[in-house]
Parts: sequence; C-alpha cells; structure tokens
Amino acid sequence: MITPRRRAVLLAASLLLTGCGGVAATPEHRPATTAAGTPTTPPGSPAPAISVQAAPQRIPGLGTKTRAAVSEDAAQVVVVTGRGRDSPHSTVVLYRRTGAGWQAGETWPAHNALRGWSDHHMGGDLRSPIGVYGLTDAGGLLRDPGTRLSYDRGVGFTSPGTGFEGEPLQGSFDYVIAIDYNREPGTSPLDWTRPLGAERGGGVWLHVDHGGPTHGCVSIAEQHMKELLLALDPALHPVVVMGDHASLAR
Repeated sequence: MITPRRRAVLLAASLLLTGCGGVAATPEHRPATTAAGTPTTPPGSPAPAISVQAAPQRIPGLGTKTRAAVSEDAAQVVVVTGRGRDSPHSTVVLYRRTGAGWQAGETWPAHNALRGWSDHHMGGDLRSPIGVYGLTDAGGLLRDPGTRLSYDRGVGFTSPGTGFEGEPLQGSFDYVIAIDYNREPGTSPLDWTRPLGAERGGGVWLHVDHGGPTHGCVSIAEQHMKELLLALDPALHPVVVMGDHASLAR
C-alpha cells in the first residue's frame, strides 16, 4: 500500500522528469543543437530541404503590351504601380535584370498625381502619364550624392508653397530624376523643350515626397530617392514603367 507521503514523493519526481507536454525530458529525448541553440540533423539523415525563390523571368504585374514597350537593352526597370486609375497612391520597385531573371529591390510607398493616371496626359489635368520612359538625367537643390546619371545642381530646383493637402513643398526638389516624357533626353530636368507640344505637359519627375499628391510627378521618401540615384546606371539603360495596376497589366 502506497502511503500519502510516498505518493507525494513519486509525483514530485515525475514532474522533474517531464516537460510541458508530459514527455520525459531526458538527454536521450532532447534534440541535438548547435552552439547557437538550433537543431542539428542526425548523422546519416537527409539534409532538410531549403526553399529558394527563383527570380522571375518576367517582371510581375506587367502585361504583354507593357512588356513590349520595354527595350531589350533595359536592364534596370523602375516600376511605379498605382493603386487605382483615380488614386494618388502608388508603390515603387526597382528591378534589375540578372542571369537568373529579374531581381526586385524593396517596395517603397509613393504618391502620384492628385487625380490618378492618364493614357493621354495633358498639361494641368492633374494626372500622371501612363507608359514606359527613359531615365537619363537628374538634378536637385542639393549636391550630387554620387549618381552615375548626369546631375544638374542649382537654385532652379527650389520648391516653394504648399501642396494639395496644405503640406509644405520645401525640399521636394532636393533630388529629382527627370522622366523622359515630352522632354529632350540628355538635358537638365529644368530644360523646358517639349517635343509633343506645350499642351501635353512636361516636367514630370521622380522627386522627394512631400506627404501628398503631386501635379503629375511620382514622389518617394528622400532616403529612397538617394538610394535610387545611387543605383541607376546609364550603362544599364534604366527606364520607368508607370501607371495604375490595371493599365500595367495590359
């Protein structure tokens, strides 16, 4: 017969030998670990499978028509994807072509024009132009951060006033990259040559975000603008592909 005292001793011993799930935590049942505390594979066992995501052979989200507009020699593609046809919100991703496929960079939040996007941008319509455009020239109020693009620095990049939501525009043009829509590539972003005519607008840039919609440009955070300026390489023929997600999927 087991006395109450003997029963208490046996219960205490069993609790010392078991874990939360009631499985004996003896050395024989503990998984082998490395010095860092991670489990190791027992000798003779097959190595665990490692999931490796292959780079896509096509840039995600771009349809046949959009892909056809990207030149074969373009090895850097900045994809600006609008949330909707009439939305001023979008995202920016830099893709680089590698031997294994298109390698994506980080996804950055962005603003585009107040009224969204247009296939036939006109000056003053407050829509960003949909399409594929070269990225050849940069500039800004601040000194060149080290970009390989042609860079024009000057007071012409001063941005006074306020935006559509009352936010200050100061600093918006500290760094800009000209989008080759209705402009002459190889010139300063401040050059006002308009091959399609003045009525088709122009001066469409990637620039520093001021916290609200733009007139037609695409804006991202200052740190991301600096990263983009340092990443773009004229030898890789960079282009921007921009539009709302439905238009890019065509």
